[in-house]
Amino acid sequence: MKELPTYTPDFEEYIRQGEPDKKERAQIWRTAIGLQQVDGLEVSEYFKENVKRNIEGEISIDEVQKLTKAYYVSKTTREQDDEEKEEADKVAANISKILATQTLDFSTNGYISLHRRIFSGVFKRAGQIRDYDITKKEFVLRGGTVNYLNWEDLRRALDYEIDREKQFDYRGLSSDALIEHVAKFVSDIWQIHAFGEGNTRTTAVFTIQYLRSIGYEVNNELFAAHSWYFRNALVRANYKNAVQGINYEPVYLERFFRNLLLGEQWELKSRYLVINPPTEYAEQPRTDVIGNVTEKVGNVTENIIEKLTDRQRQIVKMIAEYPLATTTMMAQKLNVSLMTIRRDIEKMSHVIHHVGPDKGGRWEIIND
Repeated sequence: MKELPTYTPDFEEYIRQGEPDKKERAQIWRTAIGLQQVDGLEVSEYFKENVKRNIEGEISIDEVQKLTKAYYVSKTTREQDDEEKEEADKVAANISKILATQTLDFSTNGYISLHRRIFSGVFKRAGQIRDYDITKKEFVLRGGTVNYLNWEDLRRALDYEIDREKQFDYRGLSSDALIEHVAKFVSDIWQIHAFGEGNTRTTAVFTIQYLRSIGYEVNNELFAAHSWYFRNALVRANYKNAVQGINYEPVYLERFFRNLLLGEQWELKSRYLVINPPTEYAEQPRTDVIGNVTEKVGNVTENIIEKLTDRQRQIVKMIAEYPLATTTMMAQKLNVSLMTIRRDIEKMSHVIHHVGPDKGGRWEIIND
């Protein structure tokens, strides 16, 4: 089974053939929009059209932001996924504006301020360190959670990690040592999880800005195309379970940075990161479930799969590859209405179910 594609606008014409300014704006927007996949969010079609207008030079990023705000204020009829799209639109616009400036305050206050700038107008606690402890069930940990730092020590931990990085000397590093160090620094910053929401997107933008500030060419396309992998690699780098024989695994995050900084071509697929995966997950493509189904998908047996329609099988395929997929993504990928997707899901309650809140939850395939 192929990896689920990212849901970013097709700006390839600008990136391949466009003028330098258009190419740069298109690359920034692809990154800003692609990072929304970390939380299973997708921007609206209205937003995409305004993004293209910005790339063409017709309107500024500030005007994109104003149009986006006005669009949601003026809507008289709210769709079920409008809240998610509004978050994705506003956050993508904020990130694009930040990346376009190429500035960085490399300090704890700068990191906190970056969170505020990214989520301004979206989260009530934008730019505020959390004052409570958190846990998060993770798909790649099969429901396990990373041990995030306790809230009382968040600022002190950020101070320590950033001050230590300021003192680090990159001169004379081998390629392997460079990748190991960068992965460790980014992993440690993320593991602190300073905020209640938006930690991965903040860490990603902070990483892009920092690497640029010390002279590295950063291929933003990797963050656009593999933001879901980036997050899961951070999870695996910070999870240890002695009882299950699982140790910290930075290798997956290091592969991301090897592609990013060294131009290597490691295959970045989240399904390879699942702990104790079944045989069909282990470092090889999974058997496709579309068409003639002869294998299991997760724990769904051949007998159950055969009773599904082709479209329902495709929904199972998407969920197997990307548990954070939203109904909007499914509808767009399969070129049907949201109502059609919702009806299919209702008929598949014996096969799939949704875990967690409507926003930020995930799909699971039910055991047979």
